[in-house]
Amino acid sequence: MYAAMNIGCIVEYIDQQKIICAVVLQVKQQRLRLLTENNREINLSASRLAHIGKVTLDMAGTRDFIVKALKRLAITRENLAAAVNVKEMWELLHGEQEEIDAPTMTSFCFDPPLTCDNESAVIRAFFNDRLYFKFGKDGFTPYTEQQVENLLRQLREARELELLIERGGTWLKEALSNKNDQSDLNSQTVKINDIDPGIIDILKDYYLFDKESKNAQTARAILSKAGTDSTDQIFTALVKTGIWNKDENTDIIRLDIPTDFPDSVMEQAKKIIISTIDPETRPVESDPLRCDLTHLPIITIDGQSTHDYDDAISFEKKDDGYIIGIHIIDVGFFVKDNDPIDQDARARGCSIYMPDDKIPMLPTSLSENMCSLKEGEIRPGITTFVHLNRFFEIIDYRIVASVIKVHKQMTYTEANMLNGEDESITTLYKAATVMREKRLKAGGVQITLPEVNIWIEDSGEIGISKVDRENPSRMLVSEMMILANTLMAEFLSTHNIPAVYRSQPDPKKRLFQGIETSLFLNCMQRKQLNRAVLGIKPENHSGLGVKAYVTATSPIRRYYDLLTQRQIRSILGYEPAYTTDELKTILQTVEIPVANTSKAQYLRRRYWLFKYLESMKGSTCEAIVLDQRRDFYMVMLKEYMLEWKLSSSGLNLKPGDIINVTIQHADARRDQLSIFV
Repeated sequence: MYAAMNIGCIVEYIDQQKIICAVVLQVKQQRLRLLTENNREINLSASRLAHIGKVTLDMAGTRDFIVKALKRLAITRENLAAAVNVKEMWELLHGEQEEIDAPTMTSFCFDPPLTCDNESAVIRAFFNDRLYFKFGKDGFTPYTEQQVENLLRQLREARELELLIERGGTWLKEALSNKNDQSDLNSQTVKINDIDPGIIDILKDYYLFDKESKNAQTARAILSKAGTDSTDQIFTALVKTGIWNKDENTDIIRLDIPTDFPDSVMEQAKKIIISTIDPETRPVESDPLRCDLTHLPIITIDGQSTHDYDDAISFEKKDDGYIIGIHIIDVGFFVKDNDPIDQDARARGCSIYMPDDKIPMLPTSLSENMCSLKEGEIRPGITTFVHLNRFFEIIDYRIVASVIKVHKQMTYTEANMLNGEDESITTLYKAATVMREKRLKAGGVQITLPEVNIWIEDSGEIGISKVDRENPSRMLVSEMMILANTLMAEFLSTHNIPAVYRSQPDPKKRLFQGIETSLFLNCMQRKQLNRAVLGIKPENHSGLGVKAYVTATSPIRRYYDLLTQRQIRSILGYEPAYTTDELKTILQTVEIPVANTSKAQYLRRRYWLFKYLESMKGSTCEAIVLDQRRDFYMVMLKEYMLEWKLSSSGLNLKPGDIINVTIQHADARRDQLSIFV
C-alpha cells in the first residue's frame, strides 16, 4: 500500500493529539517526506499514517498554493466530521463487539457517493470522540456499556480535577499575595471558607510528604497554576490564612500522632473516676490484697512543671539499717487490658513532652488526677520495699500491692536544699551514691552530660537553661528508680514471668571507668555504646551494670512500663499474666508508635532550639571538636549541647579542641544552621 503512494498523494497523521493533513513530497522505502498544512516539511514513517487518500494534489503550483489547498481540505473534512454522530453509531453497533473498518463505518455515516473526504471525516470524528469506540489503526471497536460508563466517569473526574486545580491555583496565588497573616484574621482578603477543604488537604499532604504524597501530581499542578514550584509557599499560604500557625507542629501531623482522645476513651475515663471515688465501695482501701501504707512519710521529687506524678519514695530508719520504699502508681488498677483506654494507649506508645505542648498517653483526667500521686490523695500503688543495712547493702526486698498517700511533693530544687539538712533526704542521697558506685564497679557506664531544658513563656518568649542531671536530688531519684526496676526484673525472673526486659551489650570500647567529668570523653563514650534491646527474657544491661532490667516506674507515660506492671500484678494475685506469645505480639504493635513519639519529641525540641538560635545570629559560643570528617568537623555547641557540622575550610583542628564559633544563620522551619569560626 505504501509503495503505491505517489508524490502528491494526500495523507493524514496524528501529532500531539491532532490530525494533520499533508501531501507526499518523496517516498523512500518506508519513509515519507511530507509537506503539512502548517507549512512544515517532515520525515515520517509510513506506519504512522492514519489515512491515505486516493486522490492527489497538483504539485505544479507554488508551495504557498499547496499549503493553502491542504488547509482548505482540512477545514472541509473537519466540517464533515462535525456532522458525524459517534454516540448514535455506538447505540446502533455496540451490540456487536467486532472491529469495523474505516470504509464500512464511512458507509454507515454518509450517503453515497462516498469520497476520501468522507472517510477522513469519520476518522477525525472517531478520533476526537473516543468515548464510545476504541480507535485502532485498522478500524473502530465499540466499547461495552460498562466500558462507556467507566470512561464517562473518568471524564467527569478529569474535568473535576481540572476545575480543582484551577480553583486551588487561584486560591494559593491570592493567599500568597495577601499581605495580612493570621495575627490579623479579621482583615484577611482570603479566608478559609473560600476554598474547598479537599484542596487544603492536598496541599497539606504535599507539604508534609512531598513526592510520597498520594496527590503529589495534583499538588504540583496547583503550585504551577499559582506560579510557583516551592513547597515552602504552601506553608506560607496556610499560615497567612490561619489554617496553620507559624510554629505549626508539622512533625506530629506527618507522623500521624493523635493529639486528642476519642469519645470512647473519654467515656471510659469518666466511668473509672466515678467507680473509684464511690464512697460506698471505696475499691482501693477495701482491696484485701493491698497493704495500707498511708501512714508512711511518702514524698515525690519532680520537676517544677510536673503534673503527672507516677513515682514516690519513702524512708524509714530501723535498728539494723533502713527501709526504702519506691512507690509506683498502680495504673493497672484503673486501666484494664484491651479496654478502650488501653487500646488507645497501646496505639500511642508513650507520652510526648515538648517545649510548647504535652500529649499524654492517658487522658489528663487520669494521668494528672486519678493516676497521679497527688499530695494528700489515696492511691493504689505497687511498692518495692528495700531493706538496707547501715552500709547501704541490700539485706532483702519485697514487692507488694499497696494503698499509699503522698505526704509531701517536692521539686528537685527543694530536695537539693534539704540535702544535708533533712535526715531522710540526706540518707537517701548517701544510699543512692553507694548504689551508683556498686553499679559502676559491676561494669556500668555513667554518661555525665548536662541537659538543655527549653520552654515557652506565656509571652511567647523561648526560655532555655542547662540542667545538671547529676545534682543530688536528680541523682537520688534516678538511682532509686534504677534500683526498683532492677529488683522488679529479678522478681519477675524468679517467678518465670515474661516481661519487657531491657538489655544492652557491652560497649564497643571503654574510654573510662567510674565517673568522668570531661565533656569530650563523655561524648566520645556515648558514641561507643551499643543500642539497648527490648526482649521478653532477662539479659545483662551493661550500661547500667545490672544482670536484668525492666522499666516499670512510669506506667502513666510509657506503655512498656504498664505492660510490665501488669505482669507484676499477676504475681501479686490480680489479672492473669500475658503469655510469651501475647507479649511478643503487643511489643510488635507498640514498637512503631514508640519510635514515632520519640522522633516527634526530638524534632520538636530541636525546632524550638533552632527557633531560639534564629534570634542569636552573630552571637558567639564555645564549642568542642568531636570528630574530623573529609570536608567538615563535627562539633558540640556546649551551651546548647547541640552537635553540628563546621566547615573544615582553612581550619586545622583536632578532636578535643575548644573553639569559639559564631552563629551565622538559623532557620527552624527548614532545620538549617550555619556556624563559622
